Amino acid sequence: MAETTAYPAVGKKAPAFSLPASSGETISLKDQIGKPVVVYFYPKADTPGCTKEACGFRDAIAGYKKAGVPVFGVSPDPVKAVTKFADKFDLTFPLLADEDHAVCDKYGVWQEKSMYGRKYMGAARVTFIIDKDGKVAHVFEKVKPEGHDAEVMGWLKEHGMA
Repeated sequence: MAETTAYPAVGKKAPAFSLPASSGETISLKDQIGKPVVVYFYPKADTPGCTKEACGFRDAIAGYKKAGVPVFGVSPDPVKAVTKFADKFDLTFPLLADEDHAVCDKYGVWQEKSMYGRKYMGAARVTFIIDKDGKVAHVFEKVKPEGHDAEVMGWLKEHGMA
């Protein structure tokens, strides 16, 4: 099993990525420079917690758009799975497919997990706020799916990013 890596440090440049999206486009972090960005990692498309989290952001997306803050959900699912998930729940923001979990690795969210006594590797539920200069502004660890969208928006407002 791979060793857990540390999250990128607050104040450091966020790791670059370019991933296929549920919207059919390729999303690159470098194209987001000039505005704050929310990048949330979730374990698996169309599972109860991930659905709750994604639908929370969907329901709050108007506020994020008004603030000029794009939201991207990233999972190690194939693009077909994230597209199906986005379509099923009418998600109005892009979900990104990190099928080889290279971006999860760069962000330190590819971690050993345990369920029913079985150990396996998977994406941890972690959210990053990346500032307009492409640096990590904040890391939300051990995210609780319900209400997370409001928690993130609250942080953005408190720090003058929304």
